[in-house]
Amino acid sequence: MISYPSRHCTVELQALPSRIGQVRRIVSAQLRYWHLDPLIDRATLGVTELLTNVHQHAEPDKTCTVEMELMLDRLVVSVRDRDPRLPVVDATHSADTDATCGRGLSMVAAVSESWGARPEGEDGKVVWFTLPAPASARSRPERTPQPTAATATRFVEVAVESVGPVAPVAPVASVAPVVDEPAPAHAHAPARSAVVG
Repeated sequence: MISYPSRHCTVELQALPSRIGQVRRIVSAQLRYWHLDPLIDRATLGVTELLTNVHQHAEPDKTCTVEMELMLDRLVVSVRDRDPRLPVVDATHSADTDATCGRGLSMVAAVSESWGARPEGEDGKVVWFTLPAPASARSRPERTPQPTAATATRFVEVAVESVGPVAPVAPVASVAPVVDEPAPAHAHAPARSAVVG
């Protein structure tokens, strides 16, 4: 299941090797959508390491949730699983650049601004990391476009054409508020529904 409310993305999955590549692509696409392209490499590396840890160490199963949230000045990425044991950084592997295992959290620490782990109830934990958001992404508020007088006029003109001859159309100033109002439950407005919907 994937949900995308404005600056928040959640992906639930089984942390299996075949799914990790899919999640990397989802993370990359979401960061592009948020105009956070400079964070893609570090975020996907961090997510890969955390999902690999879930795959290798989590008990009783590999069910987990990847969550990304864009705050004012940082991106917070977290992985929640059902294993209550908190992770421990293996200091013997963190300095060994040739090691192929035991480096997950050291890699996360190296690519992130900060990271940590916390218990999640009695049967799970969350491991998270943060990345600083570029100034360009902070200045891009996501807004839903509001209808203008021009779009209100276009809707009215199309509605009139689709219904056929009707009474004269009111001036745009008095029509624009009607476009934004929902129709009463008992009213039937086939032309408006067909055009706007």
